[in-house]
Amino acid sequence: MNAPEQARLGMTVPMEVGICCADLDKMLAFYTGVLGLALVNRVSVPADKAAATGLTSAGYDVARLQTSYGERVKLLQPAVAPQPRPAAGAILDRQGATYLTFIVRDLPGVVRQLQARGVTFDSAPAPMEVRPGTWLAFFRDPEGNVLELVEYDDPAAYRPDLQPDTAAAAE
Repeated sequence: MNAPEQARLGMTVPMEVGICCADLDKMLAFYTGVLGLALVNRVSVPADKAAATGLTSAGYDVARLQTSYGERVKLLQPAVAPQPRPAAGAILDRQGATYLTFIVRDLPGVVRQLQARGVTFDSAPAPMEVRPGTWLAFFRDPEGNVLELVEYDDPAAYRPDLQPDTAAAAE
């Protein structure tokens, strides 16, 4: 499905997502050591620049992490401690709730691997099949941000846009 030309953003790289955190070092240890994302860089943004962006009135530190597919997760720790998150409940009980989704192969194996590293899953003890051929499991990072693992029996049916063009390859 193509968006109308005037609605396209003209993106030049894969999407990035930012997560506000209270303890950048703890979050870095989790995302790199437990989930295996690579640290790209870590920088500090001064208060005047941060205030001009609308992110925070104080400065902040940001660590950029990257998945093997090139998506990036930015962990941002403001100089002034952020407000605590509301009490945990069902993920979709709060408007604006967000979570990161990692598409994996061998979901049961990934779940076992993460459990061995101390991760506790919110969902049932085993991955759940929520519709034919779609399996998922939810867990949280050290600050309570929701993360989802998904396995599709047929990834090509889910994301045909990412599959090689077999007609072009045959030529």
